Amino acid sequence: MAIGGSSCGRKTVFASLAVCMLFVIGLGQSWAEASTRSSLNRALNQIMAVPNGPPGISMQVVKNGKSQYFRRGVANVKTGQKPQLRQRFRIASVAKAFSGAVALNLVARGKLRLHSTIGEVLPGMLPKAKQVTLGQALHHTGGLPEYIRSKGFIDEVGNHPAAYVSPRKILSWVRGTRLAHRPGTKYEYSDTDNIVVGLMAEKVTGVPYLRQIRRLGRQIGGLRSTFLPRTVQMPGPYMHGYEIAPGKQPEDVSHLINPSGAWASGGIVSSLPDLGNFFRAYVSGRFFGMGGNRARITEAQRRWLKGESQPAGPGSNWAGMGLFRYVTKCGTMFGHTGSFPGYRVFAASSANGRRSIAFVANSQILKDTKGNPNARQVSARIRRAQVAAVCHALG
Repeated sequence: MAIGGSSCGRKTVFASLAVCMLFVIGLGQSWAEASTRSSLNRALNQIMAVPNGPPGISMQVVKNGKSQYFRRGVANVKTGQKPQLRQRFRIASVAKAFSGAVALNLVARGKLRLHSTIGEVLPGMLPKAKQVTLGQALHHTGGLPEYIRSKGFIDEVGNHPAAYVSPRKILSWVRGTRLAHRPGTKYEYSDTDNIVVGLMAEKVTGVPYLRQIRRLGRQIGGLRSTFLPRTVQMPGPYMHGYEIAPGKQPEDVSHLINPSGAWASGGIVSSLPDLGNFFRAYVSGRFFGMGGNRARITEAQRRWLKGESQPAGPGSNWAGMGLFRYVTKCGTMFGHTGSFPGYRVFAASSANGRRSIAFVANSQILKDTKGNPNARQVSARIRRAQVAAVCHALG
């Protein structure tokens, strides 16, 4: 099609068309932003509408450096205080991503190998698992027996819930237990895996595990709200965690169980901004060096196996090393979920590290929570809200 008129006139027409196109694109982006935000708010409201659900929800979405904060309910039932962006909480198994970052950073620095075995690094610690490798422990394919099912752990939590437990004592509870399967043949989620990973990191560096997390934090401006407590006390300000039972007031369990019994597998306390900051760096490979080294470690980390995080995250779940892939109708994010008495957590980032989600509900509420007839419904709505969060983050 020809456009008549002078050269100057044609330039004016083209400029006007360009401006118009930019306006239409901007309008479309604004509409999409408003639509996904509305869907996310509706999904959060639907969680709170179910009886016997969590007292409160706190969530941060970061998109290209811009933070959006969402909250519902209360962070403290007694005082009625609302959730706050920078409140701390127990991150439960989301801590496994931190041990993944520590270990893979050490691989990048040549201090550990993915093929390093428990027998080589921690001789005598787990005689029946001496051939299990670091990579298998990170991938949940080593067959290490689950310590939280052991008599030692059950007795400890039942009789001395507030007492400190060392990571070596944790492993002593399963020292004589045979492997669940032959190493490398099957995915099977185990909390024991990350106790081993944390101890391997300490052994080859001589540096306490928390200090190694702090060192990684310095690469990304600090993780100032992130701690690994040895007592039941929560460093404030914090979001209280609750046990929910129908017909009863929510029971504050924030200080019930000493998180040392989960250590590198789930004992960390953190905040939404710290989790978002950490996952954007971890997922994009910023802890793995540069060039070919980063590419090699990222490739190994992302050899996906079909397997859910605990509890299951949004969409279809696939397991990597210290990381899960969550495939949803709106796209894919990479992160981890977790649950601890009083808390249910989800944190994830886009592959390029530009978008992230950090979510916490202040009650554990799993689909099979005993004594709560609404637990399955609440759990399903939490996962739907997490999908809505992914859609908003990536939209």
